[in-house]
Amino acid sequence: MTFDVLSLFPDTFSGFLDSSIIARAIRSETVQVRLTDFRSFSKDKHHKVDDYPYGGFPGMVIQAQPVYDAISSLLEEGSAPVIYFTPQGRKLNQQVLQHYSKYQRVILLCGHYKEIDQRVRDLCVSDELSLGDYVLSGGELAAMAFIDGVSRLLPGVLGDIESANSDSFSTPLLGFPCYTRPEVFMGLSVPDVLRNGNHKAITQWALDEATALTKARRPDLLSD
Repeated sequence: MTFDVLSLFPDTFSGFLDSSIIARAIRSETVQVRLTDFRSFSKDKHHKVDDYPYGGFPGMVIQAQPVYDAISSLLEEGSAPVIYFTPQGRKLNQQVLQHYSKYQRVILLCGHYKEIDQRVRDLCVSDELSLGDYVLSGGELAAMAFIDGVSRLLPGVLGDIESANSDSFSTPLLGFPCYTRPEVFMGLSVPDVLRNGNHKAITQWALDEATALTKARRPDLLSD
């Protein structure tokens, strides 16, 4: 899968792309991440990309031309959804990640300053996503979260895809408690049910624990 990322600060991604699961996915060519600084598309002699907003509002707005031309250049290679990260977008969740994991390529637009010119959103953007009810300085962190979340759903990225299928939000429930060796740590023991080899009982325990945790912390996830 190819992630085309448009950002004014592509260096932000360097550590992220060189580490852990994403680095392995890139080395195996399961994932490709291409970074484009859309400042390079500016027609201003100083490569300026922002200007004051109409209406006298505070802040600066990214101009339409550089972003539009950058997206148009990428779309010349073939169609792909264009995702813009903004607090005004719908909330990113596991179902959204699962949806986009089925695509061969997506274009991720990282904004900055107060906003990007609305006309780019009207003309080019096919989906708008938000990490949550707060504001960040740019869309880069959201893009990293999206890339990581989608990549781990792709075949061959995780050592065991069933690990992803049993994560929180893969079903309507949160995840269940997990344990590993040693059997006793600081006086706390692993639950007996996990050590008795009864797979039916273990499955029921995991379901009960996940249900109780979801009821306590995220009752909104449960159906009436």
